[in-house]
Amino acid sequence: MSETKLSTITNLFEGNEIRSIWNAEEEEYYFSVVDVISALTDSPRARKYWNDLKVKLFEEGSQLSEKVGQLKLQSKKDGKYYATDVLNTEGIFRLIESVPSPKAEPFKLWLAALGKERIDEVFDPEIAINRAIDYYRNKGYDDEWIKKRLNGIVNRKKLTDVWQENGINQSFEYGILTNEIYKTWSGMNASEYKEFKGIRKESLRDNMTDIEIALTDLGEITTRELAKEHKPYGLAENKKIAHSGGEVASITRNEIEKRLGKSVISPNNTLNYKYIDNKLIDTKE
Repeated sequence: MSETKLSTITNLFEGNEIRSIWNAEEEEYYFSVVDVISALTDSPRARKYWNDLKVKLFEEGSQLSEKVGQLKLQSKKDGKYYATDVLNTEGIFRLIESVPSPKAEPFKLWLAALGKERIDEVFDPEIAINRAIDYYRNKGYDDEWIKKRLNGIVNRKKLTDVWQENGINQSFEYGILTNEIYKTWSGMNASEYKEFKGIRKESLRDNMTDIEIALTDLGEITTRELAKEHKPYGLAENKKIAHSGGEVASITRNEIEKRLGKSVISPNNTLNYKYIDNKLIDTKE
């Protein structure tokens, strides 16, 4: 699958335009359901097909019908914006499973194979690690970078383990604490940092320079060691510790910049494409 497409969804439906919109706050794509139905069924009345299927799913008690939202998307016919039924990536995959069409079968087989891979990884986690290594190699990263990246993942896990021991259990709490570290040393939370670099769902660390990664690691490792030492409990106390960890990285950043004479915060990324509004522009030669 081409890495220059908008997302996994558009890769699956290559050759068919699937309108999508990016929700920066949720860091999630939403896709036009009618466009997906049209691609799956070749129905000349995709909207009616979807309306009938939606009623059927509701009557069957499917939770998918509850996941459908509406956002304004540009019409392919007149260029105007109309409220359109949309689903996020997970919802679209569930929709594919619900469409009784021969054209949907290849997608269902792909999803089944994907599920099998994940189950295999439960029994043999090395499969997942090898998959990650192959992914990074295919993206052009060398083995030394990959080794550091995997080590960074382990260090990050050590931090979240300490947070969990200190009463942090909700995913949004991890996000708040992580943003506190980022904001303190870089001046931006994770979402703002991603926007600054021109990325969306892509990994922020995969698009950092060596210095940016080192400062991020320093902030998180310091936070972890302070949390282990002082044992804060709950979000408010852990947030203070996260701020302290970010301060150490901030002090280090200031010292580096003083000697370099320039900012170490880079807008560059490692992508071979860039986003313009809701589209991707391939930047390959």
